[in-house]
Amino acid sequence: MSQEELIHKVVDGISFGLISPKDLRKQSVVEIQTPDTYDEDGAPITSGLMDGRLGTLEPRQRCKTCGNTAIRCPGHFGHIELAVPIVHIEFTKLIFDLLKSTCRTCGRILLSEDAAKKARQKIEHFDQLLGTIPDEVYKEIMADIKAKQCPYCAAAQFKITFEKPTKFIEQTELGSEPLTPSMIRERLERISDDDLQILGFNPTVARPEWMVLQVLPVPPVYVRPSITLESGIRSEDDLTHKLVDIIRINQRLKENMEAGAPTLIIQDLSELLQYHVTTYFNNEASGIPPARHRSGRALKTISQRLKGKEGRFRSNLSGKRVDFSARTVISPDPNLDINEVGVPQDLAMRLSVPEKVTAWNIEEMKKLVTNGPENYPGALYIIRPDGKRIRLEFVVDRSKIAEAVELGFIVERHLKNGDIAIFNRQPSLHRMSIMAHYVRVLPYKTFRLHLCVCPPYNADFDGDEMNLHVPQSEEARTESLLLMQVQDQILSPRFGGPIIGAIRDFITGAYYFTRKGSYLTRKQIDRLLTATTYTGDLPEPEIKEPEPMWSGKQIFSLFMPKTLNYVLKANICQGCSKCEEEECKHDAYVVVKNGQLVSGIIDRRSIGSEQSESLLHRIIKDYGTQAGRQFLNNVTRILKLYISLRGFSYTYDQLVLSPKARSRMNKTMERIQKKIDEHIENFRNGTLPRLPGQTLEESFEIYVMHELATARDESGKIADDDFTLENAGIVMTRTGARGSSLNIGQMAACVGQQSVRGKRILRGYAGRALPHFTPNDPRPKARGFVYNSYQTGLDAIEFFFHAMGGREGLVDTAVRTQQSGYMQRRLINALEHIRLEYDSTVRDSAGDIIQFCYGEDGVDPAKSDHGKAVNVSRLINQIKIGEEKGEPASPEFIKKHLNKVEDQITPILLGELKKEFSKNKLTEKGVEKATVLTAEQYNHALMEPGEAVGIVAAQSIGEPGTQMTLRTFHYAGVKEQNVTLGLPRLIEIVDARRIPSTPIMAIYLTPEHAKSKESAVEVARNIIYTSVENIASAIYEDPVREEIIIELSPQMMADRSITMDELKERLELQNATITVTDNTVEIKPKKAEQIKRLLSKTPGLQVKGVPDIKRVLVTEESGEWVIRTDGSNLAKVLEVPGVDTSRTTTNNIHEIAKTLGVEAARNSLVNEAKGVLEDQGLDVDVRHVMLVADMMTTTGDVQQIGRHGISGKKASVLARAAFEITVPNIVEAAVKGESDPLAGVTENVIVGQSIPIGTGLVELYMSTIEKQDKEGGKTEA
Repeated sequence: MSQEELIHKVVDGISFGLISPKDLRKQSVVEIQTPDTYDEDGAPITSGLMDGRLGTLEPRQRCKTCGNTAIRCPGHFGHIELAVPIVHIEFTKLIFDLLKSTCRTCGRILLSEDAAKKARQKIEHFDQLLGTIPDEVYKEIMADIKAKQCPYCAAAQFKITFEKPTKFIEQTELGSEPLTPSMIRERLERISDDDLQILGFNPTVARPEWMVLQVLPVPPVYVRPSITLESGIRSEDDLTHKLVDIIRINQRLKENMEAGAPTLIIQDLSELLQYHVTTYFNNEASGIPPARHRSGRALKTISQRLKGKEGRFRSNLSGKRVDFSARTVISPDPNLDINEVGVPQDLAMRLSVPEKVTAWNIEEMKKLVTNGPENYPGALYIIRPDGKRIRLEFVVDRSKIAEAVELGFIVERHLKNGDIAIFNRQPSLHRMSIMAHYVRVLPYKTFRLHLCVCPPYNADFDGDEMNLHVPQSEEARTESLLLMQVQDQILSPRFGGPIIGAIRDFITGAYYFTRKGSYLTRKQIDRLLTATTYTGDLPEPEIKEPEPMWSGKQIFSLFMPKTLNYVLKANICQGCSKCEEEECKHDAYVVVKNGQLVSGIIDRRSIGSEQSESLLHRIIKDYGTQAGRQFLNNVTRILKLYISLRGFSYTYDQLVLSPKARSRMNKTMERIQKKIDEHIENFRNGTLPRLPGQTLEESFEIYVMHELATARDESGKIADDDFTLENAGIVMTRTGARGSSLNIGQMAACVGQQSVRGKRILRGYAGRALPHFTPNDPRPKARGFVYNSYQTGLDAIEFFFHAMGGREGLVDTAVRTQQSGYMQRRLINALEHIRLEYDSTVRDSAGDIIQFCYGEDGVDPAKSDHGKAVNVSRLINQIKIGEEKGEPASPEFIKKHLNKVEDQITPILLGELKKEFSKNKLTEKGVEKATVLTAEQYNHALMEPGEAVGIVAAQSIGEPGTQMTLRTFHYAGVKEQNVTLGLPRLIEIVDARRIPSTPIMAIYLTPEHAKSKESAVEVARNIIYTSVENIASAIYEDPVREEIIIELSPQMMADRSITMDELKERLELQNATITVTDNTVEIKPKKAEQIKRLLSKTPGLQVKGVPDIKRVLVTEESGEWVIRTDGSNLAKVLEVPGVDTSRTTTNNIHEIAKTLGVEAARNSLVNEAKGVLEDQGLDVDVRHVMLVADMMTTTGDVQQIGRHGISGKKASVLARAAFEITVPNIVEAAVKGESDPLAGVTENVIVGQSIPIGTGLVELYMSTIEKQDKEGGKTEA
């Protein structure tokens, strides 16, 4: 074989260390001495930076070291002998630590024998206990070293200071002396191996003197290729430029040293060399100007090439560019199958699929080869069994080659219908952003996809582009088919419901199609059914005279499974106080009996996307994904045709309100205007009741905002009531096709208040928003209230305010995308290596247990029934509908059957079965069937081993993050209490912030205190923090008597219920005497000069209450009095009498962990995160949140998800370096001599191996011994 066989090596691990000068010289192939690169003829200069021994870049040239051409030569290192030692910039901190902690003369560690022995024992103890030694241990040992004299040689030790970037200065008796790199190197050489181990070094692979360079490695030419510009001039790489500088200065220094130049010149040149070497390693080192190119651009040197998004780790190793991919704009095509993608013929002719020639396809392959690359369908290449590729583009007579095609050849043919392709849209926020579709080759230039698959991709057709990848190997194609097909992704792992479903016009069409009075003639039905795959008979027509007519419901029923029974309420349900069920006058009660739609209108609740427990969800759960796909395809095709024939448009006239509604609206506006005028009057007179914790101005704004919100809501409601379901807009909003009643209200009635940062528009000119208003005009018009609707048109001022509000929306979106993107990156990085093992535990790549059972019940949210393992009540209802009447089963029989399955299902399911059996009297047969089915369905719903549960959890929390609001402040339930909500709060939780931005507590009281407001207020007074400042009307200094006088406010003292006796008791100061008279307190310090310090300290002196609790609010919630606070101090609040210690909570996770332990903190994390997501109306399965909380608390402390927490403590060096802080991570690993076991995800991607998760967990070893028959190609294995 001419093509060398690819040998796949498996890398088991990568060890890190420092390279010694000796090894460096040994590995080097050439000592570089000349700063020049090429001579006049363009040939590399010997011993220059482009020496042929370093490797070659020119095509068809051979490397002078290994004799290979550019493709096969790996490149070889050279070296530069430095004239003086140079400190390596990345190791300066470590060198500083070593110099501080060892003796300047004998090099021993500055710890006494006993202390050193103890330190060694401590390190051994941790090693035995944990297998690793935490960094904190070494930090503690370093901190203990404070000797002024060496315990071994009694030499005096001096203070060493470090000036960035590489200057060390020693403060000796003779003054400050700089330490030269040579002196530093000498000192480091003296440190013994044993002492280095105490300081956390591994001396076998990293001696400290190697951190001071004597030899500089020169990377091969592949690392710094030179390019030829269009003008023919060679342009060198930044690294080559830097190396040229280094060699030049190095030579000058050598020459000067040999010539015996003055010390000053040598010192200057040494410093210059140090600068060049420093910027060669890191051109962003603090304390020195970066090296620049002639054009003024800062050079990109080694450190910059590794770190950041564009660096080697993230840009070239974790993710690479791929071949066989295409990208173009997408457009909709409702005629496709949901699992098809329309590929333009132009693309199909450029993308190829390798197909092996067999006895079955040889004729077809010959035809394709004859057609060649420019005729569709054709082929681009042929690969012969000996590995030679033939490019058909350049072949003159292709028919000859076609004849030569034999079995065993591989033909790279054009893409054709039915091939499998992977379709993807960025940003890929969850696994449904990349799915496998079947190719459908179509004319024109865009990718076509079915509208129902827009939600998982989050795609629309306003110019979005998408990517298509064609898998090249049989294995890749099989895996795509088995794991990634569209219909297998309908149920989302985020919430266990369908994410793919009917959208927009399909839902409007379904409403018109299935509503009462929608009848079709035979001709119309024939037309509609030809669009689908239906082949059966038509049911009996509902109307027989004068001509047969079928209802839309009858035709819709043709596509439902014949055994389906289901009941649900449609989106148009008005929520009547008593449901009339099948008699519903709105026809909103959907009933399906034996596959027949008996009553109800089909809308978003039945077939929409992201609707759990809908008709579509039921079909998929009970009949499989294939049935779901078929149902969706048929239904959307028939609805598309129906709405095209019927027509549907939303006209301007439908936005015009009736005169009656107009006058009602005007009256509402007048009424609200009056109320606002009253508020303005009260505000100006100062008689406006102030809200707790708000200033008068803030209170006024809150009142007005409330009134204006009411005004808009009421006018919106008037518009909503005025329009009926005959109105196209109302059809869209009520059925859930698009929009909300708010949109209709703004279009037809009133746009409402424009806000910036949650407040009315106040900024602009001094004291007013625009010059059209008088200063401090508080009227709605002056602060951004838009009275007009879009239909009547906005005036200029309203338009300007509207633009201000709109701008904020745009900025908000941009900021939110960025923040949630970073949060998701951190989540995925922290959880990527977490997988489910065969013993049903959840573990990380090191094998540490995160959860003993995934989600506490082992159920896969994607296979669950909207979060439930089995929907027991639904199952029993189905059995009840289908069974014949009979004697109900006896309690003993039920108990016997439940005991049978007890160990196969969870206690919750067992309890549900018991409850349902006692409620529904099933026969013995029914009971048996129910228990067996429950156990069976629970078993089916379990998570499979190898599943990447961590990544799924991270995606399920990160993906909704983009949909969250960024509006930080909101009054949670109580309008006086500020709470951070939405994305900022979620980021705070994931970050494990020490103190939340708005710490709050919910304090529940013991039964005797919770009943009456008075006793609750009493407890609240004991909780709120009261300092001298809160109860004093004035605090001042009396210079004559040298005292501090506090004048007390009786009203404030009464408000906080503080008596004089209490005050006397509490106020105690060590160096002062305190005298309390009627309404004043006098504080006399013992020393007069302390009076100033005392005056600043006095206002903050505690009188009563719990520190940090700034405000309290007593509210009644579900029949009991509860105290809500601003500020949090759990430990102290729990000590206050009357507080129910079992229910009181705070949103400060670290406080909970400190007070109640890590398990309580973990539960609190789950509740907080779940609360944030539910507030935003996002459906996320609790199992995902639980996994994140378990991961954060797995070490016994609350760790953040990010570089200072989980990601920074990963076992893998490569994974840590690829996430953030790249270079320091590699340096640390080198010094410790760490080894990367390559057990996780990132590190295996980097070294190009399959990842040990999912299908990559299984290795398949096959051995096929082939015998070739003479007649041709029969193979026996």
